[in-house]
Order: sequence, then C-alpha cells, then structure tokens
Amino acid sequence: MEHAFWQERWRENRIAFHEAEPNPLLTENYDRLKLSAGDKVFVPLCGKSFDLDWLLAKGLTVIGAELNEGAVQEVFERLQLAPEVTQIGALKRYSAEELTVFVGDFFQLQADDIRPVDAVYDRAALVAMPDSMRADYAQHLMAITDKARQLLVAFDYDQSQMSGPPFSVPSKTIATYYDETFTRELMSDTAISGALAERCSGQEQVWLLTPQSAP
Repeated sequence: MEHAFWQERWRENRIAFHEAEPNPLLTENYDRLKLSAGDKVFVPLCGKSFDLDWLLAKGLTVIGAELNEGAVQEVFERLQLAPEVTQIGALKRYSAEELTVFVGDFFQLQADDIRPVDAVYDRAALVAMPDSMRADYAQHLMAITDKARQLLVAFDYDQSQMSGPPFSVPSKTIATYYDETFTRELMSDTAISGALAERCSGQEQVWLLTPQSAP
C-alpha cells in the first residue's frame, strides 16, 4: 500500500473521508448482512470511523484494519476502552472487549488473525486502492475472510474529474473482482453528495455481495 501517502494525509488532517457519525449507507442496509449479536464483522481500512461504534452497539464483535496508529488509538479513547496492545508479526493488535483493530499493512493480515468472519463492511478500502492494487486487495480480502458476505460502498464517476482517492470503481470493474465468487445486488444508487460532490459528479453505490454457495 502507499503508506507514505496515507500517513501524510492523517498527519496533515486531510481526512475528508472521515465522518462525524455512522454512515447512513451502513445503517440503512445493515439488515441485509443477516447478522446477529455475537457475530463478527470485519472492517478493512476502518480509520477512526464512527461505524465501528455503531456496529459494536449492535452487539457484534468488530475487527478492523488500519494503517495509521493514531487513528486507532483515538477510537479506543473515544469508546473509553483500554486496549491490550500486542505485536502480531508485522502488525500491532489493539484489543479490548469486542473490538480488535490491527495496525499496519492490510496485506500482512492473515486469516488466522481474524477468522471466523461472518461479514465484511467495506466503505473505504476498495475505493482507496489504486487500480494497480485493487485486484490483489479483493483477492486477499476474500482469502482472509473465507469469502464472507459483504456490504460494499463504491463510486462511479469519470476518473478524469479528479485523480482520487476515492477512486471510481464502477459496476463492470467490481464484476471482474467478485462475480466469480459472489452474487451481486445493488442496494442503493444515489448521486455523490457532501464534500466529494465538490470534486466530482457521479454515483455512490452500495452492493451486497452474497457467496454463491450461500443458501
């Protein structure tokens, strides 16, 4: 991953992707993940998202992965949790009660670190990956989560409008990563809004990815 780029964004507080409340695309579509209290959800590139708080309030076990350690520390402070911090290979693991977040390179995370996973919530990871890394990301995500059901947020806009991130990842591109493994259903398709709308125009989409072997 482009570590230096993202660490600089955090250092300079250029984190427009961070929202001060749970994302409505999660709260409106969460039920489609068919989760129950005690199930485990994985949130790649979670940042310091309030989505983590919301998922915990649902009684879930939440596993995150994030490059910036300061963001992870802020999550635990906000939740008034005193984490146990351990080194797991090349990663650092922060864990307290039902929340665990791994700090470091997502590609260093292994299935044994997080399994079993009941669902994935990807709001900010796939769209943060440049084209050269996106297929590898999708493959690694499926491998470490045993192809768990997924709620995926993506953008579809003319990439010439801005360089990204977030990058444009339209339906036909998502298909190349996931359609051999998942059945894909469009849950929401709305005009890009908020701060991102000042930089580009297009659609923000929510996809439900269900393993083809699932009942």
